[in-house]
Amino acid sequence: MENSNAQIQQALNRALPASAAARSTPAKTVSATPRATPSCDRFIPNRESCNTDAALLALEDADSDSDFSSQLSKSLFDGDALNSKILAFKHKAKPCTQSFEANMRAVYSANDMDMASAPKRVNRYIPTSAERILDAPELIDDYYLNLLDWSSQNKVAIALGASVYLWDAVNQSIDVLFEGSEESPVAVTSVAWMADGSHIAIGTDNNDVQLWNVERKKQVRCMTGHSARVGALSWNSHVLSSGSRDGLIFHHDVRVAQHHFRTLTGHTQEVCGLKWSPDGTQLASGSNDNTCMIWDASSTGSARFTFTESVAAVKALAWCPWQKNVLATGSGTADRHIRFYNTQSGSLINKIDTQSQVCSLVWSTTEKELLSSHGFSQNQLSVWKFPSLVKVADLTGHSARVLHTAISPDGTTVCSAAADETMRFWKVWESAAQKQARRAQETAVSGTSSKMLALR
Repeated sequence: MENSNAQIQQALNRALPASAAARSTPAKTVSATPRATPSCDRFIPNRESCNTDAALLALEDADSDSDFSSQLSKSLFDGDALNSKILAFKHKAKPCTQSFEANMRAVYSANDMDMASAPKRVNRYIPTSAERILDAPELIDDYYLNLLDWSSQNKVAIALGASVYLWDAVNQSIDVLFEGSEESPVAVTSVAWMADGSHIAIGTDNNDVQLWNVERKKQVRCMTGHSARVGALSWNSHVLSSGSRDGLIFHHDVRVAQHHFRTLTGHTQEVCGLKWSPDGTQLASGSNDNTCMIWDASSTGSARFTFTESVAAVKALAWCPWQKNVLATGSGTADRHIRFYNTQSGSLINKIDTQSQVCSLVWSTTEKELLSSHGFSQNQLSVWKFPSLVKVADLTGHSARVLHTAISPDGTTVCSAAADETMRFWKVWESAAQKQARRAQETAVSGTSSKMLALR
């Protein structure tokens, strides 16, 4: 048997290339010239695939080198020497079944299917230029006044000096509600529409609050009691609240003759911001004393909360329309912050330094966003994501501080009034119907993409 193995080894050495035979020699020699890169991989041979007995018999019967080579090829490679290996690393694996390939295809295409089926989010485009510009001559440049409001009937009221003008957003017509007397003009210091848009409340520099019927262009009431100008107004159903430079807040029931039924005391300087919550349960007031106070609707004494974080006048106030008990406040030049409060717990939720005076705030009714208007240095309107407070866009065009903003009834357009005596209308958001249609279109497109991918 030992002689047989020796003969087989000799036969293999003769059949293998010289470089392979040299590698089988245990002794290592140093060559003067670098060896060529072998043309085949090195591996551990598996002799189980070689029929040694048949090879030995073929060697014993072979009479020449050619006969030996043919017999060796037939024994080792079944006659196919060109497509076979001399030594096998291991037995060949079984071929894959079709079901296995199908399973692997499903696994590796899962991510593609998920991405195709998910609706593609299209970035919302916000025009950075105003779609309409109107002149606003004699607009008073005073941070503490509130001279702009947009009614549910799609009419914009703007106070210019001692006069109030109405702009109809439907037919783009301008009407004069009233003009001040040339002999003794009394400046208008605040305006606020009633919820149904039929009446408008007007605060004046003469310390009174007037109630006007818009259709008849007639003053129906004049409510007195303040000892200084009335710079802030806010409605809660039939109750009108007024804030004055005397630091007091009055509640007026406009249905009865004795209109004044409650006084809220707490501020030590001019009340310049006043807003009722959407559900009518809380009133927020901002003042030049750098505080913001929260009053319950039934409050007859002190405020429920007093926020003192600001170091400047708090004028800008806005209640979140889609998250209850969230109030946004904006402060003057010395502070420059927008702050967000939970008015149920009295806690500060978040804040951001805007780097400029905050003049007004408006929440979107269709997106989780907030718009703020500013003074020096850019005099811009900024759109912010909430609650991340990531800035979405800056809207520029005004050349002086943007004192007032108001939002359209459909929640798409913001009107701004600035100290440069212009009013600008900005298309910032989509309406609820437009947003729903866009989402339906995105879903339809994603569904078509999924079907096309499945067919492939």
